[in-house]
Amino acid sequence: MKITTPLFIVLAMQLTAQIKYPTTEKRTVTDTYFGTTVNDHYRWLEDDLSAETAKWVIAQNQVTDNYLETIPFREALKRRMEALWNYEKISAPRTHGNYSYYYKNDGLQNQSVLYRKDKNGREEVFLDPNTFSPDGSSSLAGIAFTKDGSRVAYTVSEAGSDWNTLTVLDAVTKQQIGDKITNLKFSGIAWVGTDGFYYSSYDKPKGSELSALTDQHKLYYHKMDTGQKDDKVIFGDTQKRRYVGGRVTEDQRFLVISAATSTSGNELYIKDLSKPNSPIVTIVDNVSNDHYVLDNIGSQLFIVTNLNAPNQKIVTVDVSNPQPKNWKSLIPETKDVLSASTGMGFIFTRYMKDAVSVVKQYGYDGKLIREIELPGLGSAGGFDGRKDEKQLYYSFTNYISPGTIYSYDPATGKSLLYDRPKVDFDPTAYESKQVFYTSKDGTKIPMIITHKKGLTLDGKNPTMLYGYGGFNISLTPSFAVPNAVWLEQGGVYAVPNLRGGGEYGKAWHDAGTKLQKQNVFDDFIAAAEFLIKEKYTSSEYLALRGGSNGGLLVGAVMAQRPDLAKVALPAVGVLDMLRYHTFTAGAGWAYDYGTAQDSKEMFDYLYKYSPVHNIKKQNYPATLITTGDHDDRVVPAHSFKFAAVLQEFQQGPNPVLIRIETNAGHGAGKPVSKVIDELVDVMAFTLFNMGFDELPRK
Repeated sequence: MKITTPLFIVLAMQLTAQIKYPTTEKRTVTDTYFGTTVNDHYRWLEDDLSAETAKWVIAQNQVTDNYLETIPFREALKRRMEALWNYEKISAPRTHGNYSYYYKNDGLQNQSVLYRKDKNGREEVFLDPNTFSPDGSSSLAGIAFTKDGSRVAYTVSEAGSDWNTLTVLDAVTKQQIGDKITNLKFSGIAWVGTDGFYYSSYDKPKGSELSALTDQHKLYYHKMDTGQKDDKVIFGDTQKRRYVGGRVTEDQRFLVISAATSTSGNELYIKDLSKPNSPIVTIVDNVSNDHYVLDNIGSQLFIVTNLNAPNQKIVTVDVSNPQPKNWKSLIPETKDVLSASTGMGFIFTRYMKDAVSVVKQYGYDGKLIREIELPGLGSAGGFDGRKDEKQLYYSFTNYISPGTIYSYDPATGKSLLYDRPKVDFDPTAYESKQVFYTSKDGTKIPMIITHKKGLTLDGKNPTMLYGYGGFNISLTPSFAVPNAVWLEQGGVYAVPNLRGGGEYGKAWHDAGTKLQKQNVFDDFIAAAEFLIKEKYTSSEYLALRGGSNGGLLVGAVMAQRPDLAKVALPAVGVLDMLRYHTFTAGAGWAYDYGTAQDSKEMFDYLYKYSPVHNIKKQNYPATLITTGDHDDRVVPAHSFKFAAVLQEFQQGPNPVLIRIETNAGHGAGKPVSKVIDELVDVMAFTLFNMGFDELPRK
């Protein structure tokens, strides 16, 4: 229920006025960029090892907790969130050796459990990540079986950190083999037979492992029955690359190495493992485009690339002369962006058509077999497996349909329902529709808007506008419990496909990078203005939300248009654009952002929109910043400094709070209990600051 009486307004203002923010001492540090002096009063908050920073975190959390505890419907919201979340979730099975493996969560388990069944259908727990730590903050980060299924290596993340520890088990007895391998980061696991595997990591940095620069990635080979100190560097020792990965082809013949200096563009190399001491052969020697080896048949490689094909295509080449000049087109580029997988001897191409999935099945000769009939409009994933698999699976979801698994027969093209979750949510009561609106420069931007059927367009509907717009990442429709709870409250959930993402290929991505980054902010602002113009909502009922690069989006937009929304929710955001590249692997983001050292033009551009540097004395939206103290992807110092400067300059009655989760990182592997608590706080804060004293449930 919305309270509009003057009494409530007075009480709300009194509550905000009672907030006494912790004192954040200003200590001036200056940097000079191309003749411009920049003051950094809160740099001391970058030191995550200092007692002063720890004290500041405790004080800020206390203020935030005190505020959130006053929200009258917070507990009711949590009860509903837990009730809706509490349904069994199961993954599609994968066969390894004599067992079928799959993940299952009974509803509210902090981490999903890996089960297996033998050929007689007997089920047992194979690996339970809930036993890794008492509070569920340690998670299963990755897992890889040998081709014969006799051994398995898995990695564990503690407190959400990107640094992992690897353990090898006998997959039959579940007994550990050898010592643990420590300090992996951004690593896959690629077995060669059962004798050893490839993995990736950085040298452990000096100082804080959660914030210090990690800039040279290396690919290692670990031979079983030897110590980690004897592991051999395969790639990256002399060639400095920020991201290096290795995978072994299904037939175990080739090691494929991808090397990159940023999150976009990669070199490609190959090594013939069937020949002792064979050299590493270059396929692509520059990082101007993206490529990966999809599969091979003997010496014939199948490569997905956006070289001369911004929306990607599939080419073939013989490994004897694998350079681009010898590539032959197999499945050409189309107007829709392609990604691909293989399974049971077929190639499956997944296209994004205005951010919605279209899937086609091809033979290895490049001939189209069929377009696969999907259950509806939404996002399809899967269609992958070994050539000898007996069954393929795929998942399907959209904003109102919980993720459902189907089995697929590539011989007939028929899909059968495998698992539909039993969720206490009625999709038929809601609708999703796609609209196209016009951004500042005339570009048409797609947006999917979801809400209850029969919504009254009176400008008074609480609306969550969620965006990302970066790193070639596409926001495609998917179901999420918190969004369902939001919809139940009569809320509108809107997701625009901003430039900087991958929805329309490389050109769409590049249009939101470096000196064109403002396009992303303009696209988001135009989305908000469209929702207001069409009376879905108004500024008093609008919340802006985004995480990571999306946190930057929210921070930049609220700095440029503080009048646009009532609530701002930047999560784990990149908010100091002059120094982001000095932390952990941040330098690898320069393809999207550029750096303040690149040129005067690039510095001026970054300085103009960097959220930390563009807050001034005026009224900003009610703001709840969220981050984790173990986030070593986007270090929490970004959020700390942004909170400090916002609290310093906020002139209006709206609260500016920061919620700092302890023993949590960028988001992956966060225990369900902590996820629910954070989402409840975000939603409660949002509705309360829109003027609700109880859950709307229109």
